[in-house]
Amino acid sequence: MKNLVCLFICFIVFTGCDDGDIITVEFDFEDTFYACGDIVFFKTKNDPDQSFSLLLTSPVLTIENLKETEPNATNSNLVTLKNPVLTYALNETSNIFNYRKYSNIPASPFCNDIPPADLNVTQNDISSGGNAIITTILIEDDNDGILAENEDLNNNGDLNDDDTDNDGIPNYIDVDDDGDNVLTKTELELLDPNTDNDNNPITNPLDTDNDGIPNYLDNDDDGDGTVTRNEESFSQNQNPTDDITDNSVGPDYLNATISTNIAATQYRTHPIEQEFKVSIVLENISFPTIIEESIDFGTLNNSSTNTSRNGTPIFN
Repeated sequence: MKNLVCLFICFIVFTGCDDGDIITVEFDFEDTFYACGDIVFFKTKNDPDQSFSLLLTSPVLTIENLKETEPNATNSNLVTLKNPVLTYALNETSNIFNYRKYSNIPASPFCNDIPPADLNVTQNDISSGGNAIITTILIEDDNDGILAENEDLNNNGDLNDDDTDNDGIPNYIDVDDDGDNVLTKTELELLDPNTDNDNNPITNPLDTDNDGIPNYLDNDDDGDGTVTRNEESFSQNQNPTDDITDNSVGPDYLNATISTNIAATQYRTHPIEQEFKVSIVLENISFPTIIEESIDFGTLNNSSTNTSRNGTPIFN
């Protein structure tokens, strides 16, 4: 597939005009656009058959360019985008934005190296100038059942300085907030009786040893003096949930009468979910009979921009 980026947007509602006059156009786009392959974003409009297209070739742009990150200077477990905002100057030769009309638009007019045979373009207007501004936002989360905003334990608005187990991975991207090798999500699923009837584990979290620290933030859940991650008397697999001496009580890490101490030597893998939100705005667009100061294209559909990476905890 050619190295270019295409974006196709719905176009509606025209008011009548004489040939050569500037016409008034109202745009009403959906909130998201889509991607095909690695480098084509698109939307099309039927009845009437129309599209906007944006071809960016100088410099070449790919999805991977937009998702490229680099480690934070002070904490390698934190990353920042290399290209959060890119601006392309539009012209009539390399970075081309054009409006098209069709007598008949096929189902996939732009996702092929060879144009489909039934692509019948009846009008093709190119903007003589303007800018395409591409903004990417990276959202990271641990998918542990707690919203990131609720993991700001000191309520100072900075999620990066809340690290309960001091493993170098802030709680909002740490699948095991207390570093006990029992996933936070698992500890939230083990609820005290739902006395408040809200089915929300955050408002009624399990606190086995009643020390005022919920299990998902407590590295010694049963208060027996042996940290949870070391209560692996049957299998040393970084998972204390499958070490059970008394089935009537449950795992040893929740049984204060059992305190066998087998020192753990590593943490479990820490996957961090990443969601890249890509949006595009066009400014100062000038077609032969259409002038627009700003066109909001919307946001790339999330289904094609999710990925993950692994954090590397510092073992304490």
